[in-house]
Amino acid sequence: MKNTIINYLIFTGIILISFKGMSQQDPLFTQYMYNMSVINPGYATDDPGMLNLGGIYRSQWVGIDGAPSTASFFAHTPVSERVELGLSIVHDEIGDWVKENNITADFAYVLPLNESSKLSLGVKGGITTFDANVSGLTLNQLNDPAFQDMNEVFPVFGVGAFWFGDKYYLGASAPNLFTAKHLENEQGLKRLGEENIHYFLTGGYVFDLNEDFKLKPAFMARGVEGAPLSVDITANVLMFDRLEAGIGYRFDESITGLINFAITPQLRIGYAYDRTTSNLGNYNDGTHEFLLLYNLDLFGLSKGYDKSPRFF
Repeated sequence: MKNTIINYLIFTGIILISFKGMSQQDPLFTQYMYNMSVINPGYATDDPGMLNLGGIYRSQWVGIDGAPSTASFFAHTPVSERVELGLSIVHDEIGDWVKENNITADFAYVLPLNESSKLSLGVKGGITTFDANVSGLTLNQLNDPAFQDMNEVFPVFGVGAFWFGDKYYLGASAPNLFTAKHLENEQGLKRLGEENIHYFLTGGYVFDLNEDFKLKPAFMARGVEGAPLSVDITANVLMFDRLEAGIGYRFDESITGLINFAITPQLRIGYAYDRTTSNLGNYNDGTHEFLLLYNLDLFGLSKGYDKSPRFF
């Protein structure tokens, strides 16, 4: 019975990889507030001369054979008073069967609204490579001939808006406006699924509790046709501008603990653990996520760490 359940979970994961409402094709990160440029090309820091570099590795549903894993790398910097550029690379895997790479570049234009806030409008462009090697799977309770190997490349084009100040941000984006069909009938056989447009809404605020402690609530909502709305909320406390810890909740899916630490003013490491609260939690040991951030002041022009939306 247990093997049947695990096989079913593997099959479900393969199907979900192509249905973007629950898939790994759009990035799913618990520490999303430090990974904003991946989902929103309008993300801006308004921090001249600062090159923001980072990476996240996420191992999901530990204990399930072939469970998803995701790795991302991102770089972002203002190149003038109004223009910011970014680069994102996201690599997803489900076991040895499904692999996907998203490589995109961002362009954002920043418009001052008043003395304390700005609006950044951005576009994202790039490619997605999708490789599925599923013909060797043995799932006796399913229709095996429905699985065929795939190796395809799709274009990516996304848009986003990012309204921000020193203590807050609110973003709306669609990282990819193109749809691509992976579900086709060929000689009576079906192939995987269809990608739909993802929509993201994010926000956060910093409350100064005193000189040494700051409360940093944030949220992210993800919507896609054919799937339930997914909502993440987090509440972190930053202590002495060095140590940050908090909790998060993904509605009807998981509860999270987060912690990160600034080794130096430029280098920060972090860790998050998700405990699955749905029925799937009976068959896995949770999800681990590791974060590395590095801020490089290229020309000595930076305003400082606490002036950037990266602060979230």
